Amino acid sequence: MSSDVVKRMVDAADAFLQALSADQRSKAQLDFFDEAERKNWHYVPRDRQGLSIREMDEHQRSLAQRLVASGVSEHGYDKIQTIISLEEVLAQIEGAGRRFPRDPQLYYVSIFGSPGSDVPWGWRFEGHHVSLNYTLIDGVLVGPTPLFFGSNPAQVRHGEREGLRALKEEEDLGRQLLHELDGTQRAQAIIATDAPADILTTNVPHVGDEVQAEGLAGADMSESQRQVLRALVEVYVGRLPEACAKEALARVEEAGWSAAHFAWAGSEEVGGPHYYRVQGAMYLAEYDNTQNDANHIHAVWRDLERDFGEDALRRHLRQGHA
Repeated sequence: MSSDVVKRMVDAADAFLQALSADQRSKAQLDFFDEAERKNWHYVPRDRQGLSIREMDEHQRSLAQRLVASGVSEHGYDKIQTIISLEEVLAQIEGAGRRFPRDPQLYYVSIFGSPGSDVPWGWRFEGHHVSLNYTLIDGVLVGPTPLFFGSNPAQVRHGEREGLRALKEEEDLGRQLLHELDGTQRAQAIIATDAPADILTTNVPHVGDEVQAEGLAGADMSESQRQVLRALVEVYVGRLPEACAKEALARVEEAGWSAAHFAWAGSEEVGGPHYYRVQGAMYLAEYDNTQNDANHIHAVWRDLERDFGEDALRRHLRQGHA
């Protein structure tokens, strides 16, 4: 992937680490080869390894945000900030007796290894409903996934921010594609009348048998329907920096839209619990909106070959690198 993206990540990660105290750095910088922790990603509110935004001063926070911005597009960065800001909305909705703190500063930066070194390194930015995971080997960004965005509420229904939808495109384009199918196509695309309670892959480090290619194949869609399918996938890859998004989309295009499958479960109408996924030979976009009266979205982009840079890391180690 683009050397410019890698340079921005290296520079941002290094500047962030250099600005930390020794105690902060011991929290923020982790062992790359502690595979259990590096792949210990999630999107729920929980304690995490790394250094939280709450533990940083203003300068350190700005450097942390610079690192986050290096890993996503401008549009993706705006979505992240909107998602994080919903913690304050949730705090108001749930009130004083809420189960979780709903704190927009409980997002954590973790640097695995040493930025820009000859050995593999990576970084993670994570908290409730945001998980960014990057793996770099031999100066190449080989794994910019899993890439998870969520939104609760999916649509703010009361207050000053009423109507706000952090993941509008993920929901609307999925439903648009379903509604553009004819009766026979729709019957094939809908794999269940009830939507699952969450994305089926949850936080597994690598997607295996959790999902299979089901539903309607792109080969059985019209050209205009495949254009909507493409637009939907572009929403997910468009979270990445432009150069990374182009590379990811090129891989999808090379595999061909005919082989992609679109599967839907649950309600076909706005406001009802629903789920969909778009799956190809090497990628998965998975979405669910069932919780909190179908006003709570989980939406993830997975690379079935490159999550956490797995294939490239195995090759690197086979070549005798420590």
